[in-house]
Amino acid sequence: MHKVVFVTGNKGKFAEVRDILKTFELEVVQDKNGYPELQEDDLEPIAAYGAQYVANKMNMPVMVDDSGIFIKVLNGFPGPYSRFVEDRLGNPKVLKLMEGETDRTAYFKTVIGYCEPGKEPLVFPGVVEGEIAYEERGTGGFGYDPIFEYQGITFGELGDVEKNKVSHRRRAIDSFLEWYKGKLEKT
Repeated sequence: MHKVVFVTGNKGKFAEVRDILKTFELEVVQDKNGYPELQEDDLEPIAAYGAQYVANKMNMPVMVDDSGIFIKVLNGFPGPYSRFVEDRLGNPKVLKLMEGETDRTAYFKTVIGYCEPGKEPLVFPGVVEGEIAYEERGTGGFGYDPIFEYQGITFGELGDVEKNKVSHRRRAIDSFLEWYKGKLEKT
């Protein structure tokens, strides 16, 4: 079985990735040490840098995940700063920012960065479109899940199994796995 280190201190992210990948021939091990994060307006360079930095430091294949929620009427805010906004403002204050707004279009985006030591990093984006709910709903998931509505139901209302079938992270991992399977077939 092949092994990859997934670098995150977020237990929710790790559990989601582990659950999605458990059916594949890929053992995922968590590393909580983190890495210096670039301050960028796009997720791709952040994930690429993090994956390359840690792969070279640990001398083994590494996956990182950078995710964000992008709200159209707020010009994509909080985007790559989602974790910091969640930590400092939380969902109630994001909902307050949305008061009176009729366009509640938003999308969740995850970019998986993958790198092997001494090689260039690869990035695999995944996006799910939805909208910001008018109130928090559901107790499942983590982060913005209770306010992100997908097809009439928030990610917080979905169980983990259902969410993991449609999430932005799932879509990014599916893209990674498609590439990874092709790589294995060549070896």
